[in-house]
Amino acid sequence: MIPRLQGLSPTARVNLMVAGEALETGRVDEAERRLAGATATNPQHPEVLRMQAGIHSLRGRPQQAISTMRQALAQRPQDALYHNTLGTLLGSAGDYDAAIAALRHGCELQPDLAIAWYNLGVMLTRSVRNDEAASALRHAVALAPDHVAARALLGDMLRTRGDTREAEAEYRKVLAERPWTGIAWWGLADLRTVRFGDDDIARMQAALQQPRAGEDDRIATGFALAKALDDGGRHADSLTALAQANAIARHRQQWNAGAFSAGITAIHQAFAPPPAAVAEPLGNEAIFIVSLPRSGSTLVEQILASHSSVEGAGELPDLPLVLAEESRRRGAPFPQWVRAMQPADWARLGQRYLERTAHWRRQRPVFTDKLPNNWMYIGAIRAMLPGARIIACRRDSLETCFSCYRQHLAGSEYTRTFDDLAAFWRDFDRSVRHWHALNPSQVFEHEYERLLADPEAHIRRLLDFCGLPFEPACLSFNENRREVRSPSATQVRQPLHDTRRAPRYGALLDPLRAALGLPPWQRDNTP
Repeated sequence: MIPRLQGLSPTARVNLMVAGEALETGRVDEAERRLAGATATNPQHPEVLRMQAGIHSLRGRPQQAISTMRQALAQRPQDALYHNTLGTLLGSAGDYDAAIAALRHGCELQPDLAIAWYNLGVMLTRSVRNDEAASALRHAVALAPDHVAARALLGDMLRTRGDTREAEAEYRKVLAERPWTGIAWWGLADLRTVRFGDDDIARMQAALQQPRAGEDDRIATGFALAKALDDGGRHADSLTALAQANAIARHRQQWNAGAFSAGITAIHQAFAPPPAAVAEPLGNEAIFIVSLPRSGSTLVEQILASHSSVEGAGELPDLPLVLAEESRRRGAPFPQWVRAMQPADWARLGQRYLERTAHWRRQRPVFTDKLPNNWMYIGAIRAMLPGARIIACRRDSLETCFSCYRQHLAGSEYTRTFDDLAAFWRDFDRSVRHWHALNPSQVFEHEYERLLADPEAHIRRLLDFCGLPFEPACLSFNENRREVRSPSATQVRQPLHDTRRAPRYGALLDPLRAALGLPPWQRDNTP
């Protein structure tokens, strides 16, 4: 790293190295303090700019991060590490295509740079290109056998295939070498087949105090600890662990509920009145499954993917990427350009989406796109792909929000407080109601509780909405051994069962009830 620090004073070099170490472990406050002096004296030094870009990203300023990093890269275009950093920043901003291109270039410039191969694996995983991702991750591990993050992510991929025992063994191997590795603790917790013992709890509590643990480790370990305490019936302690983990994450980046809600309103207004229909009914082969996380959307996909005509593709990034391409083309963010679109423009975007997702129709004619936040883009889906079906998954608001609060959902900053969760849920609720009222034949509101109450009747309604004939295999969806790329991978391989958790917590969840406008808990009214 020393050659990258040329032109800086000895003091600035030390501060920059410490800032880099702080960024790697998520300690953004320390990184900012260390970088301040070097920024004042050498504001355009490429390494100073690279560190600034990392801080911008952790603070939730993705476009500033990318712009700053491009300034640094312009000075060192042949530095593989700089392409690696740009790739991770682009990925954090959701531009996975550009991220993959930058990371591949970094790997070409320096084939032995393990971190670039690891980050390439991460971005390929997020793009649901799992075979390529596994290859990149194995390459990272071959270059750096002690790269625990790559090994843990390989464990995640074992889980998606249903190989829970092998995944558990991989996580345990990582923890035996580095017991403070948060992603491995969370990997074990997220398997949902591991019941932590007292020894595991003690080890997690020790890991939280380990000086070598970074903020990301403490966040992930905190969520795993909360799961372990919940398993043991220690509900108040579990909530405390969750509050501490969410507080660490929220300190770095806060959610602006008011601005988000205004953005949803702006989208509704941009599509009023709805755009003129495209000339041909594109999208008959697509089923979008939208929801808040933890609302049963993976279960719906598993049911549909058990049909002989349906490929369950998972959480595809393609729709937001197509809209982002159009935003770049027009030089304005979505939805500011919506009113300028003509039917031919929407058809172009629809064709672009279908081209990007053609891979998922090689074996079966229909595919599902289960990216949860696509509920924000229902108006665009209807304009681009008027033939597509949209299933909006609902679950009891208290159970949904509490489940989101308990889940380690990286990048979902609205899950950190009860007030933010309630505000986000209300925006989802009003948006789905809005689009269903406008498009009742193309937007289906699926209710998880109704599915539990009468599985066959509701599954038949789902299939009928999708224009699919009934097949008995959809009733035995838990026997489907396909890859499932979501936190619910283990759950959907089990028969339907009651998953309510809020009643166990009783009045402890009254603050969340209050945020949602629900009455306080009453024992006599709780099943």
